[in-house]
Amino acid sequence: MDIAQAVFLVAIIIMSAVIHEVMHGVAADKLGDPTARLMGRLTLNPISHLDAFGSVLLPLLLTLTNSPILFGWAKPVPYNPYNLRPGRFSEAIVAGAGPVSNLVIALIAGLFIRSGVVPPELVPIVFLIIVVNVMLFIFNLIPLPPLDGSKVLGALLPKSISVGYDAWRARLEGNMFLGLGILVLIILVLGDSLGRFIYGIARAIAGA
Repeated sequence: MDIAQAVFLVAIIIMSAVIHEVMHGVAADKLGDPTARLMGRLTLNPISHLDAFGSVLLPLLLTLTNSPILFGWAKPVPYNPYNLRPGRFSEAIVAGAGPVSNLVIALIAGLFIRSGVVPPELVPIVFLIIVVNVMLFIFNLIPLPPLDGSKVLGALLPKSISVGYDAWRARLEGNMFLGLGILVLIILVLGDSLGRFIYGIARAIAGA
């Protein structure tokens, strides 16, 4: 992949990650916490969300090395869980809003391809949007801190199990690099299999 293609793909990852983060803030705002809105983070302007490593360097490195997995993130949108409407699932809804937004983007892009409104020469570009957002959806739902799936799983587990799980999650959240290290290990060990799985889902969405 040449540098121009890599930059274009990274741009897709950045905007998809920005939408992901903004939806966390939107969900928190709807559930009673205005932190992200008051800090001006409910904006699609990528400048407000860029993380030098997660938004640019990592996606560019994965793209230029032809990695089977494309992944990245934007700066987390802040929220205060103590402001959220009381309820077991409030924090899980905020966490899940990001990955769900990526799934919605993928489904909408797939609908455009299936409906035939996308010119043939642009289909590969729209398909890349599907692939990137399916990847973000799946990876962010891995129940491993600091990923969103850890908060979603914690809300779904029975109380007797969730207490121990939440304690383990809190320890990993205190050492973000350990969680990211485990994620990198998953990518290295299962990257090819996960890549085939993700591309299979993307092709199914696109009707390819």
